[in-house]
Amino acid sequence: MGLTRNKRKTDPEIIIARDTDSELSSSSSSEEEDNYPLSESEEEDEAVKNGGKIELEKNKAKGKAPITVKLIKKVCKVCKQPGHEAGFKGATYIDCPMKPCFLCKMPGHTTMSCPHRVVTDHGILPTSHRNTKNPIDFVFKRQLQPRIPPIKPKYVIPDQVHCAVIRYHSRRVTCLEFHPTKNNILLSGDKKGQIGVWDFAKVYEKNVYGNIHSVQVNNMRFSPTNDDMVYSASSDGTIGYTDLETGTSSTLLNLNPDGWQGPNNWKMLYGMDINSEKGVVLAADNFGFLHMIDHRTNNGTGEPILIHKQGSKVVGLDCNPVQPELLLSCGNDHFARIWDMRKLQPKSSLNDLAHKRVVNSAYFSPSSGTKILTTCQDNRIRIWDSIFGNLDLPSREIVHSNDFNRHLTPFKAEWDPKDTSESLIVVGRYISENYNGTALHPIDFIDASNGQLVAEVMDPNITTITPVNKLHPRDDVLASGSSRSLFIWRPQDKTEIVEKKKDKKIIICSGDSKKNGKKQKRGSDDEDDEDDMFSSKGKNIKVNKSQAKTTKSTRKTKT
Repeated sequence: MGLTRNKRKTDPEIIIARDTDSELSSSSSSEEEDNYPLSESEEEDEAVKNGGKIELEKNKAKGKAPITVKLIKKVCKVCKQPGHEAGFKGATYIDCPMKPCFLCKMPGHTTMSCPHRVVTDHGILPTSHRNTKNPIDFVFKRQLQPRIPPIKPKYVIPDQVHCAVIRYHSRRVTCLEFHPTKNNILLSGDKKGQIGVWDFAKVYEKNVYGNIHSVQVNNMRFSPTNDDMVYSASSDGTIGYTDLETGTSSTLLNLNPDGWQGPNNWKMLYGMDINSEKGVVLAADNFGFLHMIDHRTNNGTGEPILIHKQGSKVVGLDCNPVQPELLLSCGNDHFARIWDMRKLQPKSSLNDLAHKRVVNSAYFSPSSGTKILTTCQDNRIRIWDSIFGNLDLPSREIVHSNDFNRHLTPFKAEWDPKDTSESLIVVGRYISENYNGTALHPIDFIDASNGQLVAEVMDPNITTITPVNKLHPRDDVLASGSSRSLFIWRPQDKTEIVEKKKDKKIIICSGDSKKNGKKQKRGSDDEDDEDDMFSSKGKNIKVNKSQAKTTKSTRKTKT
């Protein structure tokens, strides 16, 4: 019989005596303090002195059962191998020697020295310099491209925190939506299923409705016929139809009428959009199916249609703003797909845009509808300049830090709806930067036509990651959701004019909040609570509910 070696036996052991049940009940508090286990550093020191083993002989003699504690060796969080460490150390990312660069996924350099980290447009050809196969192809593409200004308008960047509500939601923010007619109303959904309505002009006027969904809100859209009503898609498998004035809600679609039947049968709704021309609300689930509701009658229409690989999430839907027959979808099967609404059938997509990993979002350009913007988990933002050309490969791939852990809302690059050139996009960043000794996660404004970083905005007191960002369709306003908090950004010059009359308002919500006339205690039992402090790592700012303090934001621009 051959000899075998058990690797685990070589690990140092610490044996700590404990009292028996009878002794524990009769022992005094002073004795309990004496028998507290050693700290981790003390255990390691004693383990080295005694050959990796500590035995409390006097406690053993008393008949007390010992507890054996293993000292676990430090292993790499990336490759799970011992002998080295990798990951974030403050604002610095330490690469795993067994893996390629964390940002661009290419070998030969570290994440901190990655050329894409230094210059975002590294290796990208601008739109006007791209070569075509022949002159006819060039003329054909020029004729089909939208009429955009030959000179880009000056970008207006909201780079100053104007107001904020700290710990507004009880769980992390998952989606944002501006009101279609009231410029100062912002809707927000969270992981717990709550929907918040915030008037950021008056700051203190806010409501949180907690009776609409039981779990995460993934998407929200306003009704095209009544701007006081909003549709919401949730991971509880329902589409809610809510009156924002009263908070009353009705369920238009329920994919789980029999309740919980196990994780393999539970259906969740993710992507959602409204096709006003067709009069339908579109929603997609986690099994690859598309569901439709007639928004004029609020009744379901037809049978679900398989539009992505069966069993995969469809996380995004977007209707073309100019050609209502076109629908863009994306999902976990590593594809974004273009569909003709007149011929919706399984495996009948017009084009399949392949990606290397999960596609977080896909959007048509907001004015002409001829461009496509996608965000992928492979740290790439992809742009297609024309849906009428060759879609086999994107026009540009911008390397950007989108790869995140499971406790974050997915990053989604979005167009600026006010930009007539259809080139400015906004997206949060995962990898932090070191700003004066503080690790901050900027919000990036990128020129999609050439990949250049137009601006990166941050506030020294917002040390949490900001994955949810929405630009206002009419005003120069950016709304951001970071952990459980909401922030409103405005351009610095306009903010300074406003502040002459009135200081900025920052509200810190208490543990209890008013929801539908009832006080409910906010939950604090998940990972979101670890990352919700406004100034936990940045500069401390004292903010009272009755008095607001001004915070200074930072902006870096690249020319």
